[in-house]
Amino acid sequence: MTVAVVGGGPAGMAAAISAKKAGALKVVLIERAERLGGVLPQCIHSGFGLSYFGQDLTGPEFAELLGREVEAIGVEVWLQSMVTEAYPDRSLLISRAEGISLLKPDAVIFAVGARERPRGAIAIPGSRPAGIYTAGTAQYMTNIQGYEVGKRIFILGSGDIGLIMARRFTLEGAKVEAVAELMPFPGGLSRNVQQCLKDFGIPLLLSHSVIEVMGRERVEAVKVAKIENGMPVAGTEKVYEVDTLVLSVGLLPEVELLRQMGLTILPYTNSVTVNQFFETEIPHVYVVGNGAGIWDLVDHVVVSASTAGAASVANWGVERSEAFVEPCRDVRLVIPQRILLGADEPPVLWFRAGKPLSVSKVTLLRGTEVLASRGYLSLRPAEMATFPLRKEHYEKLKPGDRLTLCVSEVGSDA
Repeated sequence: MTVAVVGGGPAGMAAAISAKKAGALKVVLIERAERLGGVLPQCIHSGFGLSYFGQDLTGPEFAELLGREVEAIGVEVWLQSMVTEAYPDRSLLISRAEGISLLKPDAVIFAVGARERPRGAIAIPGSRPAGIYTAGTAQYMTNIQGYEVGKRIFILGSGDIGLIMARRFTLEGAKVEAVAELMPFPGGLSRNVQQCLKDFGIPLLLSHSVIEVMGRERVEAVKVAKIENGMPVAGTEKVYEVDTLVLSVGLLPEVELLRQMGLTILPYTNSVTVNQFFETEIPHVYVVGNGAGIWDLVDHVVVSASTAGAASVANWGVERSEAFVEPCRDVRLVIPQRILLGADEPPVLWFRAGKPLSVSKVTLLRGTEVLASRGYLSLRPAEMATFPLRKEHYEKLKPGDRLTLCVSEVGSDA
C-alpha cells in the first residue's frame, strides 16, 4: 500500500517513519519548503527530545535525527512540492517543479501544522507602522536570517515562542520592556516563564493588553492597560516607548485542505474530529500534530504522529463503531473527540484545562454515569495532560455513546 504524508515537519517525518516501519510499501513525504524540519531549524534553544529521544536537543538537532531516519528507512521525499487540492476520495493534486501531478494513495496523513494569529485577528487599535511581527517571524528573522528586529521591544502574549524570544532578544542585546498577557495566568510553560522572563528580570503583566499602537513610519510606542471583563480599566494605562511589537497570541491549525475534503471544523479546537489513532471522519485520512489541535511539546507531537503512521497501515479495513467525547467544566479541549471501539489497547485522552487548577478530579461521564475518574495534583492550561482509560472502562463503552470529560478542583462546588 501507499501512504502519503503532507507536511515535512516533526509530525510529518515521524508519521512517515512509523508508516514505513508498519509495512507500507511506499511512503511519500510531501513538503512545500526546500528542506524538512518545519519550524525546528529556527528553534535553536534546547529542551526538545527529552522524552522521545531521551536527550536534551535543540530544534535543529531534533530535526536532524528525524531526517536521518526518514532517509535511512527509505521514505520518498518530495521537496518544494505543494498540495493545492485535496478530495474526499483521498486524491491529492500536487504542484511540483516537474509540473502538476495527481496522487491517490491508500491513506493520507495531514501533518500541516498551524499558523500564528496575526495582528488583524486580535484587532489592536492604532496606526499600521513597520515594526510589528509575529513571534515566529521574529524568530526566523533572528535565528535564520541574522537580522535585528528591534532595539526596544514589547511582547504581547505569553505563548512559549514569545517567552523564548524575550530571552533571545535580550541575549542579542535588545531591551525587552515587558510581556503582556490578556489572561490572568501565563500562556506558556512554567519553565519558560522562569528561564526566559524571571531569570532575565523581564516583567510579566497578567490581565493586560496593548490597547493602542503609536507611530507613523515605524512603531514608536505602545499603550498598555489592565483588562477586566474584556475592557481596559481607566487609570491603568501606561505608554512604553518601543520600536518593535512582537505578537505571541496563539496558533491556529491549518485546515484549508481539510475543508476541501468536506471535513467538519470544530469551534473549540479549530480543527477536525479524530479518533485515538488520529483518523478523521473519512476512513484512512489522518490529521496529526498541531493540525489536529495545538500541543505543548514537540515530543508529544511526534508521539501522535507515530500513532497515526502505524495505524494507517494496521487499521486498514477495520470495522468502525465509535463513542464520542466532548470537553466540559473547565476542560478547554480534548483529543481524540471520537473513540474507536474494539481496539487491542484502551485509548489515552489528551486534554487541556481551561484555567490553572490545584488538586483536581477529572471525570469521564456518560450522561450522569461516572465511567472513570482520576486525580491530579495540578493542571495548567499551557500543558497537555493525559487521561488513560483502563481496559475495564474501555469495554463499558457502547457504539454511539456521548461522553463528556470534566474537571473540578477537589473541595469546590463546581
